[in-house]
This record gives sequence, structure tokens and C-alpha cells, in this order.
Amino acid sequence: MNISRQSLRNLVLSVVSFLVVVSVSILGQPAQSHPVPTVASAALQAAESTAIAQGMEPRSFTRSVSVLSQNEVFPTTPSTNAFGAAGAVLVGDRLIVRGDFSNLSSPLRDYTTDPASPPNPNITSGVHIHQGEAAKNGPFQYALQVSPAESGLQGRFMGEYTLTSEQRQALANGNLYMDIHTRQNRAGELRGILKPY
Repeated sequence: MNISRQSLRNLVLSVVSFLVVVSVSILGQPAQSHPVPTVASAALQAAESTAIAQGMEPRSFTRSVSVLSQNEVFPTTPSTNAFGAAGAVLVGDRLIVRGDFSNLSSPLRDYTTDPASPPNPNITSGVHIHQGEAAKNGPFQYALQVSPAESGLQGRFMGEYTLTSEQRQALANGNLYMDIHTRQNRAGELRGILKPY
């Protein structure tokens, strides 16, 4: 894979920023707290910044966040120390998503060498948006673009989509969720519903 110097620099800066946010969150929280909510806020700010840069008005934003954990993976909860978070901004029918993940048990599932069954050419990464309820698996909707760190165990993801009226209603009803699939946990290592913020 040929990565430009600028892309590599951006990736390193993104990972450093993510680690700083997590470190500050951990140091500033009681021992029993988990840093994910702060990371969800940072992911939402990234989505908002993207929308503003595209000329969208903040007063028209519908905001959502997703805290991804192994406890929401259905039907079997994997054993992992991973966590992730996403922020999303909906303007009209346009959804902008930004997020981070860390401490995965293994690199993301590679759907080119380990395809879904039946195969789906739209599944291009191990980070997805699905439509479905909290305790059910629902159909794949979108794959997100992923920028993993060199280890493959942490990184960032992003996506921009034009939602159908059904998908907009699903988002409003808490029936769009995100999940992260890894080599070790092919059916999902992390999952979280996109909820209003």
C-alpha cells in the first residue's frame, strides 16, 4: 500500500490526538469511570467541524453519538478490552459520521479475503452501520472508511451518506447501530446504537 507522507502525517496526528483525549479523560475521571463518553464528544465535534466546513448551519444539525462496547454485541458477547465511539451529524438527509476505536483484540476483518456470506461487494471495511434494534442483528447499510494505526488495533473511521426516509426514521427511533468486526471476532467485537445527543 502506497501511503503519501501527508496521509501518514495526518494519521499519526489523529492517533496522537485520540490518545491525548483518552489520557486526559482517564486522568480526569474517577477510577471506575470509562473514557468513552469523552471520546464520543470528541468524535461528535469532528463530525460537526466537517459539516461546518461544508457550509452546513449548526442550528440545523441533528446530533447523535454511539458508545461502542462488547456488551451490545448480539447474540454473543466477545471477550475484549476494546472500546470505540462515534459522533454523527444529520442535516436534511445527509449523515456525517466520525469516530475512533482502540485496544482491539486483533486487526479489523478484511472482507476481501474473508467475505460475508453471502458476499456483499458494498462491505469494504470492518466498521459498519446497520439498521436494527438493540437486541437484534439487522441488515448492513454502509461501510465506513477506516484509517487504522500500524498495529491495526486502533484507528479512526469516517463516512458521509445520503439517508433514505426509512433510514432517517430508524436513526430517530434508535434503530441504526454501528459495529466493528475483527479477525478474532468476525461477527463483531464492538457495537453501539446511534443515540440522540
